[in-house]
Amino acid sequence: MSANVSASDSLAALCRVIESRLPQNGGDPDSSYVARLLHKGPDAFLKKIGEEATEVVMAAKDADVGGDRQKIVNEVADLWFHCMIALVHYGLGPAEVLAELERRVGTSGIEEKAMRKARSREGEDS
Repeated sequence: MSANVSASDSLAALCRVIESRLPQNGGDPDSSYVARLLHKGPDAFLKKIGEEATEVVMAAKDADVGGDRQKIVNEVADLWFHCMIALVHYGLGPAEVLAELERRVGTSGIEEKAMRKARSREGEDS
């Protein structure tokens, strides 16, 4: 990635490519892996997310015993890629995820989890 291109710009560019593969945008499942996943529907790309998450765990466990740490990076990239497909399918993009992460900056994980539980209970009480 060049110094002039931010990570968020790279994610936004990837999002645009994935959007171009949507069936309604002419994505051809015979010539595009992304279009094929999108054409098959959520079960296909959600299964891939599960598989990639497992591969991240396996790569991290291998790294704990001297394995190649680059494999963690490679598997996380695969996981993020497939998560991007899901975001696009649901009409979302990396900007929403980045905004949520930015919102959480300075909040402990324990506090964040407690706030989500409280909001969930409030929703149930409504």
